[in-house]
Amino acid sequence: MRTSSLLAMTAISGLMGATAASAAGFYVQEQSVVGLGRAYSGEAADTGADSLWWNPASIAGIAHSEIYAGLQGELVQGDETNAGSTITRPGQATTPVGGSNAAYKPTESAIVPNISSALRLNDQWSVGLAITSPYSDTTKYASNSWTRYDGLKTKLVTIDVQPTLAWKPVSWLGLGVGLDAEHVDSSLSSALPNLSPLLPDGTELLKGHGYNYGWVVGAQVRPSSDLSVGLSYRSQIDHKLDGSVTVGGLYGPLAASNGTLSGHSTFDTPWIATIGARWTFAPRWTLDGQVQRFGWSVFNAINVTDIEGATSVPEDYRDTTNVAVGLEYAVTPTWTVRTGAQYDETPTVDAERSSRVPDGDRWLFGLGTTFKPRTWIAVDLSAGYLDVAKSSINRNATAYAGTLAVTPITVTGETGNSDVTLSSGVHFYF
Repeated sequence: MRTSSLLAMTAISGLMGATAASAAGFYVQEQSVVGLGRAYSGEAADTGADSLWWNPASIAGIAHSEIYAGLQGELVQGDETNAGSTITRPGQATTPVGGSNAAYKPTESAIVPNISSALRLNDQWSVGLAITSPYSDTTKYASNSWTRYDGLKTKLVTIDVQPTLAWKPVSWLGLGVGLDAEHVDSSLSSALPNLSPLLPDGTELLKGHGYNYGWVVGAQVRPSSDLSVGLSYRSQIDHKLDGSVTVGGLYGPLAASNGTLSGHSTFDTPWIATIGARWTFAPRWTLDGQVQRFGWSVFNAINVTDIEGATSVPEDYRDTTNVAVGLEYAVTPTWTVRTGAQYDETPTVDAERSSRVPDGDRWLFGLGTTFKPRTWIAVDLSAGYLDVAKSSINRNATAYAGTLAVTPITVTGETGNSDVTLSSGVHFYF
């Protein structure tokens, strides 16, 4: 039977399933310390290297070259509770999955670094480089968790390198274009049921990696010295990962599936369209606003190919919108404080939400400050609180589908979490 191939398909289907607590789906938006302080409400319209992720035009016509580095620590709180998950082994009655019925802090706390730079060539031209980790996270469940057939451990790390060219043809317009070179490194494990409930579970471990490419374009318009409007579009990236799946601990008729199978999978990360504005409506006050549209519907399936053929696993994410507003006050010429709020929709749907994606609609509240003790340096400090709405988990984790050993498993539960982010960053100007 094609058990090995089907196990690979099951494992790879969760490859991008781990959610980042900081943003909806598996997106990490912590790419700027200043941005966190105003809940990412004005990034596409701001100037500087730390806005490159949102808009490559942010460095067009800059007055000074710049290096920025930031570090953001996410402290995650959350739990998931079993709400009637079941398993039906061949020829046996449907029974509860058993094991632990609660999982505490399945999404692990993390440190997110980001670095970017901009080099001023002349009054019109600048080049930049941003290194970020936009889709990265780790989740972990106990070996006896009620989620174990849907997922045990997931580690996803992306490194995105964005070289950028920006041009300011006239005083009121900036244009920018960048290349997205994104590397993905991932591993995923989950439990596999043996045919007898008296036997311990087997395991599967998937590892994958790959480099793939996209692009980003943007513009900034300044109709007056008090108003800046930014627009950008980041393309989806069609990822292909090469890797392997290792299966062990299966007995009886399933033992033939133990071993390692190589292959590859494909999936898409979303396109992102952004519009933002910054308006200095009084001598010391600036109002920020931003709207982003995420093309999550491109993540509609995981497509898997191995030596035994090709398989597709549906994901069916939906496109989403997030909206943010912020306010900044220049206390002195060298000291600024800021705050903001963001509402972010989840791309997951109730009918198919996995325990790997304990996600829901979310509110982010930010608070931050910038201090510039010298003309060549600025220090940023920010804090954010994220509240994720409670949501349901409903996942069909059927094992050995299409074989005589087919074992239907339903993963049903409730989830809710929150996140506190503390960050610091520094800008060097030269």
